[in-house]
Amino acid sequence: MTDDGNQQATARQGRVVALVIAGAGILWLLANALGGYFGLPARFAILFDLMAIAAFVWALVVTYQIWRRQQAQTRNH
Repeated sequence: MTDDGNQQATARQGRVVALVIAGAGILWLLANALGGYFGLPARFAILFDLMAIAAFVWALVVTYQIWRRQQAQTRNH
């Protein structure tokens, strides 16, 4: 893959990470608000919390991978 192709792939991956972070945060807030409104049991709140944590951890791992790839490309040039 060319440098331009790598940069486009990295940018696309970064956009996906940003959407996951924003989406997880919004859905978490919405789920907690609706859970309180409808009086859902606390186990559902914990489930929503765990799903949001999983999304944030995934985003952190992918962001780290992007950073490492950029560091390796910088050293090779």
